[in-house]
Amino acid sequence: MTLSTCGLVPEIERLGKDLPVNLAISLNAGDDETRNILMPINKKYPLPRLIEALKHFPLHKGRRITFEYILLKNINDRLSDATNLARLLKNIRAKINLIPFNRYNESPFEEPDEKRILAFQDELIRKNYTVTIRKSKGSDISGACGQLITAT
Repeated sequence: MTLSTCGLVPEIERLGKDLPVNLAISLNAGDDETRNILMPINKKYPLPRLIEALKHFPLHKGRRITFEYILLKNINDRLSDATNLARLLKNIRAKINLIPFNRYNESPFEEPDEKRILAFQDELIRKNYTVTIRKSKGSDISGACGQLITAT
């Protein structure tokens, strides 16, 4: 079983003691400035505090913490963002899922082009991370991850 969280530090610390689960973290940025904008919870539990909790999270042999990273054009998809992410996760057994943004009508965000997505992935692979690009299904009917918010 995998539990996914935005990074509630006290609960992560407690969870590691109470339940033998896999952990997935919605990260979306490798620096506090960007993450504060994208994920306001970061103001309460900034990256240094989150990373410290994750370093102590008990992992079974061969297991890693999964980091979910939504790629947003010109916001968190630069090679420097990949470098920051690699640096942030350097002492954590990590797997990274890159998720290209699923555009919807009212969104100010856009999906990066494929070349930029692949360059981001390649940078992380060069830093010895396991990195997958999640292929989204259902965007043609506004049913992909993140798009259902527009349904009324």
